Amino acid sequence: MDLIDTHCHLDDSRFESDRAQVLARCEQAGVRRIVVPGVTAESWSRLLALCETHAGLYPALGMHPMYLEAHKPAHLDQLASLLEESRPLAVGEIGLDYYIENPDAQNQESLLRAQLDFARHTELPVLLHCRKAHDRILKALREIPVRGGIAHAFNGSLQQAHQYIELGFKLGFGGMLTYERSNKLRKLARELPLEAIVLETDAPDMTVASHRGERNSPEYLPECLAALAEVRNADPTEVARQTTANAEAVLGLH
Repeated sequence: MDLIDTHCHLDDSRFESDRAQVLARCEQAGVRRIVVPGVTAESWSRLLALCETHAGLYPALGMHPMYLEAHKPAHLDQLASLLEESRPLAVGEIGLDYYIENPDAQNQESLLRAQLDFARHTELPVLLHCRKAHDRILKALREIPVRGGIAHAFNGSLQQAHQYIELGFKLGFGGMLTYERSNKLRKLARELPLEAIVLETDAPDMTVASHRGERNSPEYLPECLAALAEVRNADPTEVARQTTANAEAVLGLH
């Protein structure tokens, strides 16, 4: 099996003590490629170095909407330069988060639009974070068209999903699919075309049901695959093949 974890924060300090062992177990589990998104300027150089050190790790660079207090105006200039010089796989993790307490919607949107501009200029796909703001992000994407990307941890409506698909996006599904109580999400994963879905873990967060309360890990991606195949009543081998092909296509991975 050849699986791609399209969203995993493997640079997180929670992997510091056993990252090599985690990667060895990923290889055994068939998780051979992992996309590692950046969230703040402070993490970018470390993330790039990590991906250079390990085959199969692919960096994305971005400024996450939940860390507004960490972002400085100079970081946008730094990001623009790094996108040109380092040519990461994608711009991300970027987006809007109106779920957090007292979100600074105006600054979040300014930051998103600046980074979408970078993605358009560099012709890189984007990795989107969105909570309670799909319509705002879709509006921004129509006004600043990019070459597509992934709506990570997608939890919007079927109608919103189809709008993303029309704009060249795939939809990321992960550990939450493994919980039987995730009725809305499982219904969505069943109704969407398989050609629109990619797999992810968002490790070390959003862990699978079998490891509830523990650190999530990219080695658990096969459990996300199994859950997706189950809700679609589909052959896991075919689901693996198609979701991997989807990730390769949208991210330019070959």
